[in-house]
Parts: sequence; C-alpha cells; structure tokens
Amino acid sequence: MFLSGSPPSESRTASPRPQFEEDDIQVQYHPSSQRPMQVFQFEDYGRGLGAPTVVPLVEPEPWYPFRTRIDFEVVELVLEAALTHQQTDRYHETHESLHRLFNLICRTKSEQFMLRNCKDVRDTWDAALFKLTPFVKEEVVVPFQGDDKTFQLFHRSIWDWAVDLLQDPQVGPHFVFDAERLSKFNGDKFVRFIHEPWTANTFWEYQVHDTIVLRPLAFILYADKAKLSSFGRAKGYPVIARCANLPVAIHNGEGLGGGRVVGWLPIVKEDKKHSRKPVYVNFKNAVWHQSFLKILACLAPLSKFGSAVKCWDDIIHIFYPIILILSADYEEQSVMALICGLMGKFPCPICLVPCDELSKTSNIYPLRTSAGAKALRVQARESTTLEAREQILSSESLRDVDNSFDTMENTDVHQALSNNKLHFNDGGLFSDHLWAELQKWIESSGRQAAVQIDSSFHSFPRWRNLNHFDQVTSISFSDGMKYEDISKESYSSTHNVFHQDQDSEAYLLLRCICSYVEFNTYASLDIHTEDTIKDGRKALENLTQLMDVYTLDLIDKSWNFPKKHLSAHLFDDIEAKGVTRNYNTKPNEKMHGPLKDAYQDHTNFKNFAEQILRYNHDSLIAEYICGKLSCLDAQKLSLLNASDLPEIDSETEPTTDGLHFSLGSPQAMQSFADVEASKTGNPAFIQFWIKLNEFLNHAFNANNIPFPNGRRIQLAADDMITEYRFLKVNYESLVDWHVSANYLRCSPMFHGLPRYDFVILQTEASVIFAQLLMVFTCMVGDVQYPIMLTLPYDQPVGARPWKDKDLDFWRVKAKPRVSAEFFSVQSIIRGCVLVEDSSRPNEALVVDTLDTDMFLRIKEIHTNSTTAG
Repeated sequence: MFLSGSPPSESRTASPRPQFEEDDIQVQYHPSSQRPMQVFQFEDYGRGLGAPTVVPLVEPEPWYPFRTRIDFEVVELVLEAALTHQQTDRYHETHESLHRLFNLICRTKSEQFMLRNCKDVRDTWDAALFKLTPFVKEEVVVPFQGDDKTFQLFHRSIWDWAVDLLQDPQVGPHFVFDAERLSKFNGDKFVRFIHEPWTANTFWEYQVHDTIVLRPLAFILYADKAKLSSFGRAKGYPVIARCANLPVAIHNGEGLGGGRVVGWLPIVKEDKKHSRKPVYVNFKNAVWHQSFLKILACLAPLSKFGSAVKCWDDIIHIFYPIILILSADYEEQSVMALICGLMGKFPCPICLVPCDELSKTSNIYPLRTSAGAKALRVQARESTTLEAREQILSSESLRDVDNSFDTMENTDVHQALSNNKLHFNDGGLFSDHLWAELQKWIESSGRQAAVQIDSSFHSFPRWRNLNHFDQVTSISFSDGMKYEDISKESYSSTHNVFHQDQDSEAYLLLRCICSYVEFNTYASLDIHTEDTIKDGRKALENLTQLMDVYTLDLIDKSWNFPKKHLSAHLFDDIEAKGVTRNYNTKPNEKMHGPLKDAYQDHTNFKNFAEQILRYNHDSLIAEYICGKLSCLDAQKLSLLNASDLPEIDSETEPTTDGLHFSLGSPQAMQSFADVEASKTGNPAFIQFWIKLNEFLNHAFNANNIPFPNGRRIQLAADDMITEYRFLKVNYESLVDWHVSANYLRCSPMFHGLPRYDFVILQTEASVIFAQLLMVFTCMVGDVQYPIMLTLPYDQPVGARPWKDKDLDFWRVKAKPRVSAEFFSVQSIIRGCVLVEDSSRPNEALVVDTLDTDMFLRIKEIHTNSTTAG
C-alpha cells in the first residue's frame, strides 16, 4: 500500500523447478567437487550457505593461560591503554582511575584477581604466545661485491596461520574450498557475475591442473614500506597476508579472519657510493627475494605435494597453497616481478608493452610468464660476456636475480600481480596527471576561475562517506582516497568555468575527466556481470580515445607512463581474480596506522621491529580471546529462560518501517497552526494543512485504504504532528543486490548549517527527484502515517545544453516552491545529491558519482530516456 507498506511476497516453491523466474541464481560448482548445479530463488541464495553443520563447541575458559577472566580483561586494558612497565607497577602514582579499577577487581568476591605486577603480566603473555602462530627471527645473508651482508627478517608461518583459521570454529565455516560459476536470470537468460575470487576464472582453472584435482588454499599477499615516525625517518616493511578462500567482507575486515602481518622485511640502507647503480639495485632486489624466499619456505613444498588439514568440523581436506593475488603499488610490483621498472624498455610487470606505447591501452601485447622470465635468466647466465647477458635481460627489462615466487608450484608472479585502483587510478592517473593538468588550466585562467571552482567545491552538498573540500585548486593531498572524491565532484564543479567555444582544450580535458570517472566507477563495482565488464571495457576505450585527442599536440608532458597503461589489465584481473576490492591496497595500508601507533607507544625507538611485532602478536591473541569470550557470553545468554531475559519497554512506539526506513531526531509536537505560523514567508508551506488533507484523501482512495469511520479525512488546525530531522532509508543496491542505507537530514541547522537532502521518489506516474522540506508523522484515526513535504524536480527542462551529452549530466528542474508536494515516506527509493547549475535558474545536475548504485541508476535513466526518445 502507498502509505502503510506493501505486503510480504508470496512464498515460492524450492528449486529444482521447470521454469526460472527473474533474478534466480544459478550456481555451477567445479566438477571436482562432485556437486550438482543448483538454482536458488534470489531471496534464498546465500541463506545458510557456509553455515556450520553443527553448533561449534565453545571453550569453557577461553582466557587461558590467564588464570581468571578478570586477569585477562585487565591485562587487555593495560595493553590497549599502552601503559609502560613502570606505569603497570606504579599505576597508583600516575593513573588514579586505573588504581581504583585494580582495587575494585581485588575486592571482587565472585572472581579472584591474581596478577600482582608487570612480571606476572609479561609471564602470562609469554605463556599465551603459542595460542596463535608466533613470529620467528632469521638472518638473511646476501653477497655484495665479495662481502656477505647480513640482515634480520621477522616472519610467522603463513601456513600455520592459515591452519589456525581453518581449525577455528567461528572462522572455519566461512571458508569456500571449491570454485563456483554464478549466474543471474534476467528474464531471458542466465548472465554470469563475478565477485569473490572463487567465482572468477583463475580459481576454477587452478582446481584442475595438469589433470590433477587440486583444492587451492589461496593467499593474497601485500608488501610495502610504512612510515613509522612523523618525518618518515623510521620505517617498517610489513608483509600482510589474507586468505582468498574467505569472503571479502571477512578477509578485508579487522577480525580474526582479516589481514595479518606475517613478515617484516629488512630495509637496505642507501649507500651514496653505490646509489642508483644497477649492481646495487640488483643487490637490494636480491635481499628482498632472499627474504621472501624464507617467508614462502613453509608453502613451497606444500604447493607441490599438498598437505592434509583437519578443519573445524573434524573433516580432513588436502590443500595446495597458491599465491593467487599480489597487492602492491607499481614500485613494489616491479620488485616482485624483478623488472627494471620505469628505467626499462618494457616497464609493465604484466605484459611486454614498449615504454613508448604505454598510452595505447587498446593494444594487446604478449603477456609475461614466470616460466618465460626464468628461462631468459638461464639463457642470459649462459652468456660468455657481461654485455651479452645484459642484452638478453634487457630484451624484457629483467633483473639478474632469482625470483622467490618461482619456488611456488601453480603460481605465476605476473598473473598474481593485480590492479591497484588506489595507486594506479585515484593516486596515479587522476591525481598526478588529469587533476594536475586541470590545475594548470585553472591557474592560467586567472584568480577568478580558481575562486569560482573552490566556491563550487565548498558548496557541494555534504554526503556520508564523501570528503567535503573547502579548497582544492592550489593544494595537494597525500591520500589517494581524497583524490577519488575530488574526481567525483570535479566536472560538476568546473563545467561553468570552461566552455567548449572559449576554452576548447580545457573543455576536452573535462570530458577526459568525466570519462575517467566513468571508467573508475566501473572499476569500483562490488559485483561485475558480463554486461558491466563489457561496459567497463567500452568506458576505458572511450577514455583512451579522448586522451589521444587531448594529448596529440602536447609537447611539455609525456603521457606514456605505466599507471596509465596498467588500466588495460584491470578487467582481465576482474575476470581472473574477482572484483578490485579483493586486491585493493586500501585495507592493507590501513594497517600501517596501528603499526605506527605501536612504534610510538610500545617501543623505546631502538631495534623497534621486534617490539612492534611482539605487541602486534599480543594484540592478536587478545583479539582472539575476546572473540571466544563473546561466543561464550552468547551461548550463556541463549541458555537463559525467557523469564531471565531483560524486559523490553512495551511503551516504545517505533516510527519506522523496519524494512525500508526509520525516522530519528524527533522534535516537540506542534499543531498545524503552529507549523504555518513558524513558516510564514515560505511559499512551500502556504495552505500546509489544507494540502495535507487533500493528499491524504487522494492517497487513501488510490490505495484502497479504508477511511476512519467511513468519512473523508478532515484534520483540524489544532491537530498535532511530530517533525523528524533524520531519516535512514534502506534500499536494494543495483550493484550487489544487498540492502544499503542512506542517512538523510532535513534540518534547519545541522552542524551549524541548514541541510535539506534530496531523494529519488517513486510516484504514481514515474520516478522523480525531490528535495526534503519537512518530514513528520501525523495521526489519522488510530494510525500514525510518516509523510514528507518535498520540492519536486520534475519540471520540463526544455532544450538541454550540449555539455549535458559531453559530460553525461542528467539535468532536472525544480517546480516553484509554492508547488511543494506531500508524499509518503514509503515512496522514497533512496537518497541522492543535486548540484545547482548557476547558469540556468532552478535547474540542477544529478550527481551520479556518489556511489556505484547511483551510477547504475542514472545509467538506466539515460538508457530509458534514449529509448523513449
């Protein structure tokens, strides 16, 4: 119903069924799994998949080796609060609140607190060390010009860490062992879609390799230097592992199944005597790979012969470890692939594109392979002269160093290297090139242009999870995610500054940026179908063509750089290894923060690597025990009788449709007369009370809702309503078909500024855009109805300017404020952002770059408009 919500859909029969219904999901399991293909109804897909077959056992004393639960909880507090040894022993001198806490615990009658000093704490942490796989220290010895150079390496067994997860009753059930091919029925045929690594091609191909059935345990590895001190003088070199058999929400998360530091590589100090010399660069690469060789030593033999593991459910599986994904920036990828990078003739770590053809992303070049690189190194080392050796290696820009990844069966380092959207796109192609180029045009256009653009960014409507900028034209950022948001806002904030007839080159650059944002949005999708991959490739082709035109006559800048070329491999990576968030470096770089905090709070700044990693391991154990305590508490709660559960306040009246929206920030009740009096001078509220009566009577008629007492609705001037200034809207995303949420404001003062957000509405006639003016509930009979007053943007626009087509704008026009309309809150599809076009009164541009769902919705509107036209 229009006001009270639609009834639940009728239940349908379970598969298999003779006919398919739209949105049905087909799952084709890998043949080696010996599982038949299945078709699920959309609402049933995923329900219970991966759930444990039996209720996992809960440890009765998960805090062991801490003697009591309170012992652990206090020590965890000490660890989290970063108290020093002296503060732990003399806490009453410096931390009075902690002193009171200790005294309270010591007086506890139900549980004895048994720790007395720092030694007790440290001894217990030492006893807990082996609850999870600990770090070990090894020496790495690499010769250089006749001398052996020794470095320290810290690492934990990646295999043992993975076994910890496989045997954990909370994490283990989420593992997926067999490849799947997923398809969604569109009413005509099943269309394949890809998201997790096991739904992509490489996982499937690995599972049957050379006629041998393999069950891959797939790893995602990341490595990069991290600045630990404020000025970057102290650095660390963490290696982070994730398990690709776990869903991305888990392996990219912060829990036990998330990313884990598994290594700390040595950093070779620069030597001015040898700096930048090829022999010294090769030496540094050799140190990296000799170190990584030790990290991979636990996996290399198992990748060939496999290893049996008894998992959480007591079932034994034989796994073959593979390195499925390597996540890194370009410089690190060059080290992993052992290529010469920017200085080589072939600077791409994935294919053999010549350095002077990097801008030609539509061309296809031979792919590198580990076997090919290894064979070329062997051939080069058989040469009788150094010159001949270098000539052979330079034919593919390879370094004369053995690659540690060659020890892994069924792993090709060049195939494992994956597109890094954060560094290649947001912090590369856009920030260093497209945006830098636009800044030049802004500067050459004069101060007024810069002021106008900064003002447009400043007035850009605020939106959750979108950075807001007061100034952008003359400042730079170190965070690639900020540049991602600048790109989303850039062309809607600059289109009135550069015009095709006056600034043709700058206008062409805007078109390039618009095309880039479209390509980058396709790169960001959390689920890709055959169609979106095709559309994404087309977007990249359009970007390449526009940039070819823009750069044709530019002589002051070369556009042949690796980060531009690497976009050519992006959609191949998606088809091979899943969507980009599986290998985005963002979650890994986020882990640099805690390592920096550990350096600042838990070390003496000398020989800090071991101290950081000890704290890292203690924190992991604390997180592990906390997880077990939560399971224990949940089990105890589930065993309580209903009479033991806390009472729920039955007088609470939720103003919500739990499935679609909820209202918040309620204001004091006011009458219709009060509302109209407080809004004097605002045309939208003229005859507020009368128009509401007309709306309600029409809505009740249209939706066959019985009138109270059989009479038409006639609210009185002294009837009361409750205004709400916050609105949460749930909607089904067009991208991943999961429920997403928008947090909307309708307030005269929110953080010091008025904020009246925009929404997409489903009206009786069509889908329209509108601005919230007031959200409230009113009582009709004995039922409260959530209603909103809006300003619809559904006026005919008339002749659209040519730039709307060039920049993919969707333009809308507001009605006069006196024509404000009421709608049920139920009719909101989702929230949105509209940006005023100052060159055309009452017109606004719909921002389709807010998120990927909004992007697909506006694409659909464009398509429908073209079809209708």
